[in-house]
Amino acid sequence: MDKVPKQKKEKIIFDSVNFFYGTRQVLYDISATFYSNTLTAITGPSGQGKSTLLGLLNCMWNEVPNTRCSGDIQILLGGQWVSPLRKDISLSHLRRKVAMIFQEPNPLPMSIGKNMAFPLKLAGVRDKYLIEEKVHTALEQAFLWEEVKDRLEESALNLSGGQKQRLCIARALILEPEILLCDEPTSSLDSKAAGIIEELLVSLKKDCTLLVVSHYLDQVRRIGDLVMTLENEGLTNFKERSS
Repeated sequence: MDKVPKQKKEKIIFDSVNFFYGTRQVLYDISATFYSNTLTAITGPSGQGKSTLLGLLNCMWNEVPNTRCSGDIQILLGGQWVSPLRKDISLSHLRRKVAMIFQEPNPLPMSIGKNMAFPLKLAGVRDKYLIEEKVHTALEQAFLWEEVKDRLEESALNLSGGQKQRLCIARALILEPEILLCDEPTSSLDSKAAGIIEELLVSLKKDCTLLVVSHYLDQVRRIGDLVMTLENEGLTNFKERSS
């Protein structure tokens, strides 16, 4: 397992972050630094705010009623420090650069090819050849191209569970995010499909910074350069994973 690079480059900084759903507090004074081109595994019991922590990075909770957050978060995007809490970056640009993968794969009810092209078209890309090139590249990155290259016109809903999750990862990668947030991305998959996803996530460190929520301690040991543990109403451990 690769270790944190000796020349650490800060990518995400949490500074005394607290988060509340109404009167219920789920994050307690979180201060932590995440580094570029590393994979941080975030673990701990259910209900300790792991998914909430991920969602703060791309404003997933902005529209949820009666939520509030204190403290600060800084993210280095395009060489500039921005804060999703202060909204000094547009939501559309933030979510292109800070992509998210969920527990259940969520392909759109359309063809594999159209699923892949959809984010590009939303971003205003119209060049057919550029779209084809980017679709090919992202599917290669997601270890999926060889399995679907002759099926791009078929419905994405016909894919297996593991293929659907890799399609969702490829769809996120097509906009070249700097950060990839993964909320228990293998929990709905069998062991073989989960192993492919693990290998894929580790391979993506060369291109982006990853934060991966996982309940599986064996998975944390396999893929994490750093381990962040949330439990007992706070951050109890945040350090480089032992070999």
